[in-house]
Amino acid sequence: MRFNHYEDIIQLTQSWKGERMADGRPLVPDEYLDQLQNLTLEEVWKPIYVKGYENQFEGRLKLLHRDGRKLIGRAVTASYCPTRPDLNEAVKAQGSSEGRNGTYNQWVVDSLVERDVAVIDMYDKIYKGTFLGGNLTTAVKTRTKNGGAVIWGGVRDMEQMEKIKEVQVYYRGVDPTPIREFIMTGFNGVTKIGGAVCLPGDIVFGTSSGVLFIPSHLVQEVVDGAMKTKIKDIFGFEMISQNRFTTAQIDMDVWTEEMMDMLCKFIRTDVRGTPYRSVDWSVEYRMAREGGC
Repeated sequence: MRFNHYEDIIQLTQSWKGERMADGRPLVPDEYLDQLQNLTLEEVWKPIYVKGYENQFEGRLKLLHRDGRKLIGRAVTASYCPTRPDLNEAVKAQGSSEGRNGTYNQWVVDSLVERDVAVIDMYDKIYKGTFLGGNLTTAVKTRTKNGGAVIWGGVRDMEQMEKIKEVQVYYRGVDPTPIREFIMTGFNGVTKIGGAVCLPGDIVFGTSSGVLFIPSHLVQEVVDGAMKTKIKDIFGFEMISQNRFTTAQIDMDVWTEEMMDMLCKFIRTDVRGTPYRSVDWSVEYRMAREGGC
């Protein structure tokens, strides 16, 4: 039994081939987190789903701030279970040997860094399952800057939490009781949020509809694919409105070279294309030349 252990995290996230954080989590570059802010849930969800990642979304959560913002950051995961004296003694001893102090929820909050999101399976415990309150939400804000938390459990001090504008929190319910009678079973391991599975370093993509956990090794592909879909939609709507192409042409899986040339010119010359000027279209051009093969 080890908590937030470097080698264990690497073993869980073997598909990630890039740089890692100090604790071993995949370090998905900030540029992709920034680009995700401009994408919709459906644009991001589809490339994951078609690859077989069908258990990455959970929509049965409440939001601290319902103002349209997205919560995007790197997952720090933790799982808990109901209390049992002998297990509690063993877990506390392990935590002490690792230099951990305070309560089990404080272990997680104390580990957070900028752009992290705490992803917490409190086994849907709300009464005495309030993972965050006013103080710890303030600590989350201080450590993550603009991050937050996803909690399959409860929160408290809602009036205080609502005043902390920089942080977004997804949760199951509210109760005035302080957190009690719970034991940590995993820290930066496999965590389940309702029907969704999250690994440490996954990118949390929280919207008004719910939370999607993007596997770290798929983020670049997801962002690039979603960016392409988005600008093709913008260009396609413009071409249809000008009667330049039919809806059937725009909806083709593979565009012709002429259409690709017009798309790239649109991206270079239209202000709406500015965010997409670094996108690589070489694959689409190859497919156009090969007739979709």
